[in-house]
This record gives sequence, C-alpha cells and structure tokens, in this order.
Amino acid sequence: MKIIIGSNNPAKVAAVKNAFHYQQTEILSLDIPSGVSEQPFSDEETIRGAINRAVGALEMGNGDIGVGLEGGVQETSHGLLLCNWGALASKNMEPIIAGGARFLLPLEIADRLRAGEELGPIMDDYAKKENVRKNEGAVGIFTNGLINRSEMFSHIMNLLVGQFHYQIAARK
Repeated sequence: MKIIIGSNNPAKVAAVKNAFHYQQTEILSLDIPSGVSEQPFSDEETIRGAINRAVGALEMGNGDIGVGLEGGVQETSHGLLLCNWGALASKNMEPIIAGGARFLLPLEIADRLRAGEELGPIMDDYAKKENVRKNEGAVGIFTNGLINRSEMFSHIMNLLVGQFHYQIAARK
C-alpha cells in the first residue's frame, strides 16, 4: 500500500508512520498546499485544509491513500482553542475526517493570533526555540512535554485509520 502524506513536517510524518506501523507500506511525504490561510482560524477552515492536503497528496503522489493533517485555532466563548484535524482520502471514497485534542491558548498567544500572526513563529518567539511546529508543537510547550505534536496527530491518525478499515470491511 502506498501512502502519501500532504506535508513534510516531521511531526506529521511520524504520526502517519506510527499509524501504519503494523502493515507493509510505502510512505512518501509531499509538500501539498492546504488551500487555506497560513493560520486556519476555525474548525471549518482547518478541516478544509486537511481535506485539501489529503486529496492533493492522493492525486500528486499517485498513491492508495492520501493523508492531510492540519493545525488551527477555534474561537469560543472561553477563549481561543488550539484545534487539529486530519483527513484520509482514498479512491472511490469520500474523505474521512477526524479531530483531535483541544486546549485553551494563553491570552498573550491568543491576542497575537487575533492580530494576524501565525502560531508557528509565535511559539518560536514565546519558547525561545526554533521550529517548535516541527518538534514538540504548542501542545508540547503548554503541556510541559507530556504530549507532543506527533503524539497529538497520532491520535487523529488512529481515528482515521480505524474508520478507513471499518468502511473497507463494511463494503465486503
């Protein structure tokens, strides 16, 4: 089975590899545009970005499965939440979606996001590190390392793969 990931981000690639570790696969990552804002600002936009990456990966990589993973934020009455969505695309099937963990971002981070900045550079500045988005992610910083970005996306991948296998079995 050939799986194409719509991103070269190491945290996302690791999550996909972890989800398919039990079966023989060829995994390829491609830089597929999300087709949404650099900083998705709603569940809808984040889902759309994940689907766009999954479908684009499937088409561009000529694989059996395309995967898109997208991080964003969602405004709520409690404040700005970090959100994460994934999509799995396969031929002759509507894309499957799944969402992951959410947590409230600190006000100083939320204010900068609302002012138009992107979370990745904000987190590099806040944590005084480089490439936080490719490593522990905001979730790793704000959970004091208990959960990292790859683990967060791994949960989404397990939801996607489980739904995919269920749909395949239901067709038989």
